[in-house]
Amino acid sequence: MFKWMVFLACLQPLTMLAWQGWREELGANPIETITHDTGMWGLRLLLLTLAVTPIRKITGWSGIVSIRRMLGLFAFFYMSLHLATYLWLDQFFLWEEIGFDLQERPFIAIGFITFLLLVPLALTSPTAVMRWLGGRRWQRIHNLIYVAATTGVVHYWWLVKADTRDPQLYALLLVLLLGIRLRYSRWFGRQFERPSPPSRFRT
Repeated sequence: MFKWMVFLACLQPLTMLAWQGWREELGANPIETITHDTGMWGLRLLLLTLAVTPIRKITGWSGIVSIRRMLGLFAFFYMSLHLATYLWLDQFFLWEEIGFDLQERPFIAIGFITFLLLVPLALTSPTAVMRWLGGRRWQRIHNLIYVAATTGVVHYWWLVKADTRDPQLYALLLVLLLGIRLRYSRWFGRQFERPSPPSRFRT
């Protein structure tokens, strides 16, 4: 039941966008609204994926691990929609214009980098791929989530031109999550709990 509730909650932003689009309530610039909302939810879900391990370590609630892969895949899903909206609805696949944006607008370039970092995480999420790679190689690949979360926050920060309070909050949350991760790592002399089978989109 818990996983189904999380699944429906992750679908809610897309449902709201579809409902607003059907009612023509996406505002004066619907493409900008779709781009913004899908990007924001992709980043939020990515940070929620990172939050799973700290929550488990602090509270001892191991059941939360069961939703980690789902959160990670939904983050990739919304970021894919975010990118598709830019390429299709905003730029109409005009590759010359897209190339110009990549050179002249750094926030777009780092946004592309963020998406590319998430691709191997999504591709290696299935259990069969995880077993084929082996736990150690699989974990090295999935450590990219820390880089992707960082570049995702930078993408948002560089996008905002004036009021950067919201990006600052996301950056603070990311630093907090990484700090908790370090606090419970071997680097600080802590012993890891007995290892469990690797979970997809593990962080």
